[in-house]
Amino acid sequence: MIRIATRASALARWQAERVGDLLGRDVEFVLVSTTGDRDQTSELHAIGGLGVFTKEVQQAVVDGRADVAVHSAKDLPTATPPGLVLATIPERADPRDALVGCAFEQLVPGARIGTGSVRRRAQLAAARPDLLFGPLRGNIETRLRKREDLGYDAVVVAFAALERLGLAARADTVLDPDVMLPQVAQGALAAECRVDDERTHARLRAFDDQVAHRAVDAERAFLAELGGGCDLPVGALARADGRDGPIVLEALLASLDGHVVLRTRVAGDDPRDVGVTAANDLLDGKGGRALFEDVA
Repeated sequence: MIRIATRASALARWQAERVGDLLGRDVEFVLVSTTGDRDQTSELHAIGGLGVFTKEVQQAVVDGRADVAVHSAKDLPTATPPGLVLATIPERADPRDALVGCAFEQLVPGARIGTGSVRRRAQLAAARPDLLFGPLRGNIETRLRKREDLGYDAVVVAFAALERLGLAARADTVLDPDVMLPQVAQGALAAECRVDDERTHARLRAFDDQVAHRAVDAERAFLAELGGGCDLPVGALARADGRDGPIVLEALLASLDGHVVLRTRVAGDDPRDVGVTAANDLLDGKGGRALFEDVA
């Protein structure tokens, strides 16, 4: 029996069950309530940013209450807690964002968009300066319901989440990365286990998608070099050509209002080098360090 720690939302349960299926043996689910689950009104950066959906799930494994922690990889901080190892990235779903409620091309001037993400706000504001934005928190079902309750013309969610919940048809537009670079590691799952649990580590590693893992590693290295707790809008999408081939990373750093959007494209063979190079190009080559002074 392998015990899998997970949040209790429908999407989190789908993800945990997917990993359970890949393990191919009896599993037991350990449901965990996280800071992000308990506070669904505050802006994420105000309650801790990255990690608000993962810390308690990770702690269940550290404490021995579970053997595996399953997450949306986009929720993981760039530093893995002591005692744990990021053991596997299974196959990655579509990493793009989606608009629900109205197609992008059909948004009227001054349309109201619901999103709690500074990354999504900044990129949409850069593409359509006329758009207005309002807060949006909660699981996928809650956010879709709030669109009508709060009178938003559209809300932005991860397309992979819609697909996994059988709601892909609700997407009115799947946003091209030229318009909206996704969050680091969006669309990917991540499973962690204890460093000293070699048996569980081996079972998880058996279904690691090395191509997806290399792409996610490049994106996470980019975010780590910027500073894992960066509150500025950040986006990244890497594509790896096979297990050993080149990696191409598109990355973005923007001002909170979307008036300044800096992009870069870096190619290379080593995921970490590609991510670090992209971050330094945005910071020093394109003047991104000045953006941090505005939020200091």
